[in-house]
Amino acid sequence: MSSRASGPLLGLRVVEFAGIGPAPFCAMLLSDLGADVVRIDRPDTKDRDPALITERGRRSVVCDLKTSVGTSRALSLCDRADILIEGFRPGVMERLGLGPEIVLARNAKLIYGRMSGFGQDGPLARLAGHDINYIAISGALAAIGTADKPMAPLNLVGDLGGGALYLAFGLLAALIHARESGQGQVVDAAMSDGAASLMNMIMGKRIMGAWNDAREANDLDGGAPFYNTYRCACGGYIAVGAYEHHFYARLLDALGVEAEAALRQHDERDWPAMRARLESIFLSLDQASWLSRLQHLDVCISPVLAMGEAHAHPHNQARQTFVTQNGHIQPAPAPRFSKTPGAIQGPPPRVGADESSVWRDWDIAN
Repeated sequence: MSSRASGPLLGLRVVEFAGIGPAPFCAMLLSDLGADVVRIDRPDTKDRDPALITERGRRSVVCDLKTSVGTSRALSLCDRADILIEGFRPGVMERLGLGPEIVLARNAKLIYGRMSGFGQDGPLARLAGHDINYIAISGALAAIGTADKPMAPLNLVGDLGGGALYLAFGLLAALIHARESGQGQVVDAAMSDGAASLMNMIMGKRIMGAWNDAREANDLDGGAPFYNTYRCACGGYIAVGAYEHHFYARLLDALGVEAEAALRQHDERDWPAMRARLESIFLSLDQASWLSRLQHLDVCISPVLAMGEAHAHPHNQARQTFVTQNGHIQPAPAPRFSKTPGAIQGPPPRVGADESSVWRDWDIAN
């Protein structure tokens, strides 16, 4: 294990079967918090670009899973592991001789993490898809976008939020159970399930009659003037999150808008006209001028920063939210721990570069 490893998961052994999307992101999260993540790569795999941040902090061994020797090597790692992560389509691991029945029979305490789009069962389970497809059936995609059409919110809702984070949560919950009971289990993390779960708050508002299915027509989807973004004279944007009445009233006062307008905050009939009015006001000055005038008033405004700008923001610098590792600016491990801080364990590994150290550290004869 890297001498730079630290965090609350120090000593945890994770086997990651190389893949794409949310499974590597989940493995990165565990590595950042101290876990020893060993990635099983295929023989024909090329080295990853060092700029692939989600591949950071693990070690690599090569196993040809199409051969009995490669499968045996993979099983020997699973025998020593606390957690396994795989992100193949349902049935692939079983065909390779690495399914849960075989692996858990050898290592009863193992947590077998399965990351997929539609889950391990159901009519869509074996179909191909991507983030946009998984969030489409969850109810999330229909609620995100412009009034004219739904728009994919990057791959944050399905792959990462509904996938990787739910898998990590499930793995650690199952790990607690295994350490108390001695019983491992399978964690079936479907991105479609996770995206649906993320919609709980919005669905609750809809049940209460506080949300309608039209986009840009609700308080959190760009419909409300008090929760929106506004273009400035310089071309940059200001994010306004003055959701509570006292913040909104204070903001309108600072912008020179009559106090009576704040009383109509939740009158949806007034929203289009007020949005247009605020758009005109914010266009009168550049972003820096608005920040100078408004930020000290505590009215829930922020600059909308591009990815290349975020690391330079004073707050992010003060908290070291971004760090430079291996010549690349990247987000630091999160969340933060007072006694066992996490750390980036290293760059993306070269394929197969850690064969000898992994077999030695995991006490496997090779």
